[in-house]
Amino acid sequence: MNEEFPNKITSEFQVSFRYEVFFTQHLFDSENVCLKDFFDHDGVSGSEKKVLVVTDAEVVKYHPHLISEIKTYFRNKIPHLQLIEPILKIVGGEECKNQTVHWETIVSAINTYSVDRHSYVMGIGGGAILDLVGYAAAVSHRGIRLIRIPTTVLSQNDSGVGVKNSINFYGKKNFLGTFAPPVAVFNDCHFLTSLEERDWRSGVAEAIKVALIKDKLFFEWLETNSDSCTKRELSVMQSLIYQCANLHMSHISQGDPFEFGSSRPLDFGHWFAHKLEYLSNFSIRHGEAVACGIALDSIYSNLIGLLRAEDLDRIIQLLKKFGFSFDHRALVQNGYKNLPSALREFREHLGGKLTLLMLNGIGSSTEIYEVNEAHLQTAFSRLLEMK
Repeated sequence: MNEEFPNKITSEFQVSFRYEVFFTQHLFDSENVCLKDFFDHDGVSGSEKKVLVVTDAEVVKYHPHLISEIKTYFRNKIPHLQLIEPILKIVGGEECKNQTVHWETIVSAINTYSVDRHSYVMGIGGGAILDLVGYAAAVSHRGIRLIRIPTTVLSQNDSGVGVKNSINFYGKKNFLGTFAPPVAVFNDCHFLTSLEERDWRSGVAEAIKVALIKDKLFFEWLETNSDSCTKRELSVMQSLIYQCANLHMSHISQGDPFEFGSSRPLDFGHWFAHKLEYLSNFSIRHGEAVACGIALDSIYSNLIGLLRAEDLDRIIQLLKKFGFSFDHRALVQNGYKNLPSALREFREHLGGKLTLLMLNGIGSSTEIYEVNEAHLQTAFSRLLEMK
């Protein structure tokens, strides 16, 4: 090499991301200008941009006027934005992430209707649909503007307000995925009114999780308001979602949003939960699996001397008050023998050394880097006893 030149070139730069989560009701009502105002301020007025809408088919089933409301809203409120028709309807739940045909359907529509990088892909549905839609948007043209409209408790307070997108592959949860922030999230509480009881409850597990690792006062709020929440008081659930989403977004903005390191605090209770979902063939909701994972890791934290027995009791009692149980068939029949593989797959997914978060108090946590097999087996046995 010519000695006049150095032997390397170094480039370093930062990219700033900013997005907002809006809290509203009846987003596509003619009197609601929340979405219109967003597009106006995002620079869409006066330019011919497009939006491809992908909805959860189950959401359309429970909200049969949704499609017509979307069309009317865009026609009357945002005439400069071209709404791609037909609006896509895709089966929701983990099924949409397991079958690549659903991902191909979205990518094909992006290609067919020439949805470019300055246009939008809008996902309406639960966490699985939003994961799928976000992944398709992120890898098409190296990134199309993504708008999320979460319709479940779990997606409004956790997955829908984050930066991750994914599908399942090789029998592993979220094996293919991206870190790609949305340009906006719209939490419409009206969608919550049609949730089944299990889906209403499921998202609460993520609220308990983030309270345990970050905010003791929020945990105490959950203890105080658990009865009102289980009675489906919408105002209480709205407050729960807001507090949980705020804690999640604060962590993302102040921590390691793209997970360059091995630590994933927001995955407390998740290392076994992901495996449990697969063991049940996804008959167990994500939040139900996370509740089991929270209980397992809390018991383990107590066994290794980090968490006081009285705090462990409060955690288990709160999970039970919200209706979570630990007697799922997949957990009882296959959970014990799959503990090693669950740890191995989680380590692989981290891309580094095993790093798990454990509790040293309510609202306080610490990292561990190895697992005592005997204590873990004991923790699992105790979990099964907590019926």
